Amino acid sequence: MRPQKSARLGGTIAALLLLGTAALGSTAAAAPPPADRSGQGVQADAATLALDADVTRTLGSDSAGTYLDAETGDLVVTVTDKAAAAEARAAGARAELVEHSAAELRSAMGAFEDRAKITGTSWGVDPATNQIAVQADSTVSAAEYAKLKSVARSLDGAARVERVPGAFKKEVLGGDAIYGGGYRCSAAFNVTKNNARYFVTAGHCTNAGASWSATSGGAAIGTREGTSFPTNDYGIVRYTDGSSPAGTVNLYNGSTRDITSAANAVVGQAIQKSGSTTQVTSGTVTAVNVTVNYSDGPVYNMVRTTACSAGGDSGGAHFSGNVAYGIHSGSSGCSGTNGSAIHQPVTEALSAYGVSVY
Repeated sequence: MRPQKSARLGGTIAALLLLGTAALGSTAAAAPPPADRSGQGVQADAATLALDADVTRTLGSDSAGTYLDAETGDLVVTVTDKAAAAEARAAGARAELVEHSAAELRSAMGAFEDRAKITGTSWGVDPATNQIAVQADSTVSAAEYAKLKSVARSLDGAARVERVPGAFKKEVLGGDAIYGGGYRCSAAFNVTKNNARYFVTAGHCTNAGASWSATSGGAAIGTREGTSFPTNDYGIVRYTDGSSPAGTVNLYNGSTRDITSAANAVVGQAIQKSGSTTQVTSGTVTAVNVTVNYSDGPVYNMVRTTACSAGGDSGGAHFSGNVAYGIHSGSSGCSGTNGSAIHQPVTEALSAYGVSVY
């Protein structure tokens, strides 16, 4: 079975968060394939997010997951029995009867965890196809890929396997953003607790250093107060230079976006990523509860998107409108406009550190 994630716990500053985001890495019987979802996805408004949280909480394991219909924008709740379908409809969502239950999908993920835990792979739940979507990067050998396919064949259509270009890695480079431990990352979101100011970023960034600056070799603007990687990928830095930065994300067009709330992403929704290397890119959420097997350890309960990213984007912001969704972790690269950016759900980091966006 999949291990459970633990819940551990001024001018320069404003510029820091305006830089937005960066990714750490060392630049460190199958069902038919799903439709191409590399476009912008569906915009999820506050009512849809609230409905998703409500039905997810109410139905629990009676639902195999939710997604947004690409044509209508409706929230679709996948279920395996008519009673759960009626409950979903009563809540105001559209119900869809599917073959594989939440328990079966968890079991399928456990099969890959136990039998094919291979560096360079990731897997997660795609409710739109009612499958575990498995990806294997270019470092996965032919024999290892055959093992993944063999596991998928044993799961009665509950999983599919595909190749992706590049290699899954955390994404770190030099350049504008935040600097610590000899690495460059980016801040995701400014957060607060008891009137103190912090920013959250990737845990593989905060693992690298305790003191962080806004320029390479510059004066420290913050000190690490928490870090968690692997298993999770989040960390928190407290501002120590007396500044009070705005709660915004850089849009790299001379403007910023206010961040006023945080939520969990839904498969099918549109999302943006702000990072200091690829700046603002857009994509669609394609899988949740994703496991990524990096070379230095796995991370769990991540979110997969089609946004582009590159070395230097680690720790950056995944957002839509005024809502914070994730902290950029890594990717296998980008082909054209179709990427594979992975984010750590920001709600988990906020809960772990008892902070909130503002």
